[in-house]
Order: sequence, then structure tokens, then C-alpha cells
Amino acid sequence: MDIPVLHRLALNESPYPPLPSVREAMQRAVAQAHRYPQFYPDDLTERIAAWCQVTPDRVAVGSGSVGVALQLLQAVVRPGDTVAYAWRTFDAYPLLTAMVGAQPVAVPLSPDGHQDLGALLAALDHRTRVVVLCNPHNPTGSLVTADALSAFLRQVPRHVTVLLDEAYVEFAHHTALPDARSLLGTHPNLFVLRTFSKAYGLAALRVGYGLGACELVERVRRQQLPFGINTVATAAVKASLQADSELRLRVDTVVAERERLRHELVELGWHVRPGHANSVWLAAPDPIYEGAAALTDAGVQARHYPGEGLRLTVGSRNANDTVLTALAGVRAHPCVSRG
Repeated sequence: MDIPVLHRLALNESPYPPLPSVREAMQRAVAQAHRYPQFYPDDLTERIAAWCQVTPDRVAVGSGSVGVALQLLQAVVRPGDTVAYAWRTFDAYPLLTAMVGAQPVAVPLSPDGHQDLGALLAALDHRTRVVVLCNPHNPTGSLVTADALSAFLRQVPRHVTVLLDEAYVEFAHHTALPDARSLLGTHPNLFVLRTFSKAYGLAALRVGYGLGACELVERVRRQQLPFGINTVATAAVKASLQADSELRLRVDTVVAERERLRHELVELGWHVRPGHANSVWLAAPDPIYEGAAALTDAGVQARHYPGEGLRLTVGSRNANDTVLTALAGVRAHPCVSRG
């Protein structure tokens, strides 16, 4: 008999539904569902630009961060070019690379779960058009610091676009977190990717955006699908931006739960390094197969990468307690964290 899923902790979704004010805005927009949205999302682009304190010509909006990433690849990559990224990473990047007819160059993570910036630089050549960095990294939650990112950008050839995926940046409270927007002026080949799916809890509505130099953003916008951002999603994003302070409190709660979950797992004997996304990474050689089985038996849906690790989305306190109870029986002796 299949065990029912009680807690969905596999996709790094927010444990919270949209705020009441956001739901009200969505409901009002539904009443206009017989009308087309804007041909291109100009109003939303201007609102996001004002929120990010940049000019609108530095913002490209698309169908989730995945959609904007595809627009970028379509804009700068030609068949036979290469796209470099650390592996493992977000599963969409190999798929998007194949969609534009490029060849993937997958660079292994360092043993501690970080993106190996030196190895990524060494992998770039005349065929490379894009190099992807996820910061914080998915799935390990590791962080590329401001100094490391600046040094990396200085060494990347100008013909290579750096796609900096910051899908989880709201959950990173580290003092060394890069201010990517401040780098846009000096690095015209930098494109910063963000989303409203994670911290803002609008995963089903598919809205993401990118920040970059005007010329690069113009090329990305040429790949924009007409009528591609629906009216309900637009209303939800605008309302979310107005409720920014409330949403930051939710993010703070997720971060606090992430730290509680990590520390208690360490007490149980799991080796869990500090992470900066809305997830916790359990890496081999810890007993991840047994952990995955225990979580499934407890009705917890987690992301299992066989032979590599387990990624656990930070859920509600009840969901996290269920995780701790399930994993306590797998490794129940104290151990000191590696991180």
C-alpha cells in the first residue's frame, strides 16, 4: 500500500500560502480573466525595476526564473556553443542547454559541496557562451562570497555571459553575501536571475526576472513570449511587493527553522554543513538511502540524489519535527558537524 504524502519537502516550495492581501488581489484579477494581459509585461517590469532601484531597461520578466534563463540562452547561445555549470545543480540547466542546441560542460562540485570556481574558469574556452553560478547553491545551499564572486567575474572572458541564479538569495543572511546589483555596472556580461516562486510563495504563478546591462537585457527581451505573464500572476506580484515587510517576517521564520533543523540533525549524528537556502543538505557518506526510506515511511517527500545526498526543504515546524523524528532512528549517536 502506498504511504500518503503528509509533507511535501522535495521542491523547495514555501510552506506558506500567499498572504491574505495577495490572495485578495488575485481574486480581483480573476474577475478580468476574459481580458488579455499586456502584450509584454511593461507595467510589471517598471514595478520590479523601481523595487530593485534600477531603470526598467535593466529588467527582463519571464515565466519563472526558468523561463527567463531560457530567454537568456536563446539570446546568446548558438548550436554547438557550450554552457558550463557546476554539477550537481538545478536540474533545469541541462534541459535548457539541450533546448538551445548547446553542449553541456558539467564541472564537479568540490568535496564540501561548493561550486569549484577555479575549475569552472578552467572549463571556459572560445566555445563557451554561458557559465552558470547558483548562489546560494541548489541543492547544497553553499554560498559564493562577495570577494570570491568579484574575483571570478574579473577572470571570466567578456564573450561569456555569467548567469547568476539567485533564486534563494532572500534566505541568505550571511555578511559575505554579494550585492549582485552593484556589480552590473562594471560587468556587462553579468545577468542576475531571481524569482517570486520561493521566498514570495508564488511558485504556481510562474514569474521570474533578470537584471543586467541594458544591451544584454534588450537581447533577452527579444525572446519574450507575447501575453506570457497572466493577469492573476501580475496582480499577485504587485501585491507581494507592497507586502514586502510581512513576507520578510516569513523568510525570517524559515531561516530560523532551517537553523533549528540543522542543529538538531547534527545532535542526532548527521553531518550537516551550514546552508543558505530554504533547505538542508544531507550528504553522503551519511546513510542517505536509509534516511530517504525513513522519510518516505513517515510520509515526508524529500529530494533524494542517489549516492550524493538528500535535500530537505524547510517546511512548517510540524513538518520539520516529523523529519527529525524519522531521521533520529537512522543515525542516533552524537557527532560533531564538519561545517
